Amino acid sequence: MVAIPVVLTNCHHLMITMLFWFILDENGDDGITVENTSVVRNDPVQDGTSPPKVDSPMETLHEKVQKQIIKEGYGKEPAKLSTCFLHYRAWVKSTLHKFEDTWQEQHPTELVLGKEKKQMAGLAIGVASMKSGEKALLHVGWEYGYGEEGSFSFPNVPPMADLLYEVELIGFDEVKEGKARSDMTVEERIEAADRRKKEGNALFSEEKLQEAMQQYEMAIAYMGDDFMFQLFGKYRDMALAVKNPCHLNMAQCLIKLKRYDEAIAQCTIVLSEDENNVKALFRRGKARAALGQTDSARNDLQKARKLAPEDKAVVRELKLLAEHEKEVYQKQKELYKGLFGPSPEPPKPKTSSKNFLFLFFAWFFSLFSRIFKRPGRKSD
Repeated sequence: MVAIPVVLTNCHHLMITMLFWFILDENGDDGITVENTSVVRNDPVQDGTSPPKVDSPMETLHEKVQKQIIKEGYGKEPAKLSTCFLHYRAWVKSTLHKFEDTWQEQHPTELVLGKEKKQMAGLAIGVASMKSGEKALLHVGWEYGYGEEGSFSFPNVPPMADLLYEVELIGFDEVKEGKARSDMTVEERIEAADRRKKEGNALFSEEKLQEAMQQYEMAIAYMGDDFMFQLFGKYRDMALAVKNPCHLNMAQCLIKLKRYDEAIAQCTIVLSEDENNVKALFRRGKARAALGQTDSARNDLQKARKLAPEDKAVVRELKLLAEHEKEVYQKQKELYKGLFGPSPEPPKPKTSSKNFLFLFFAWFFSLFSRIFKRPGRKSD
């Protein structure tokens, strides 16, 4: 009675282990790579809670501003009055208290060089030395940060606090008058975004995916939620005609880079505006299929096929999804057959030549004993 639960426990353990390895094998066959989904770029993995560890040399930009490059950029540096778009995280150097994070807010910051706020002076000096796509760690003295008094509202920075900035310059526009987005007309903002989209398309055609995404991100930054909320009629249609293709092109880049979660997010933004967008449905379905989300993928692809029955790419993706599901079913069938099928019969014992000789001599000796055995006489 005691042995039965032990056997059952071992059996369950074996079954769970085999299922675990089966799932791993499935992912391995599909070439699916699990990656960190918090960033788009090929940077060292950082969790963003503390400043990154950087081994590059320290470059002095100003007596109170120093820079260490995390990732090299390309092109030229922005000139004075350029409108720069950047992401950054900021910490108090002495306590490592993080007080700002635009990556977490998912909205790039706009900075017009030469027109920045006083507390952003050190950040502006660092950005002016960077190239598009460059990422750096800036060391800024308190004189070029929040000063002797600090800030007790938002952000919360103590007095005379030296600062650390992890900064990425997405890109910049050189405008003679140094116009911020808020000072541009609707037409100017849509035109600036469209110019970035076209530059992104050119880079995408050259397979420069990281650079292309930076251009798309800048284009989208011109048309933030606050801007789109104010648009109606033809102006909203004009803006969406630029904004949605940027999200879709971002999704295509992310799929190529196997950043499937982020690709799904980009497509979902488009579908929130246009629920029947075939490209968004197709690319989201493809990304979901790559993550093994087969039911959701099938729903997206079937809807895309219904809207565009002649689209060969959609038909092909549905066929690949069906073939994959069939392979998974066959492997599961084989697995369960091995786990719960009939137990194999024990092998029949084989009579070896030694055993045969032993039995022969035992028989011969028994026969010989019976032949020569004499019956005993009974006593009177």
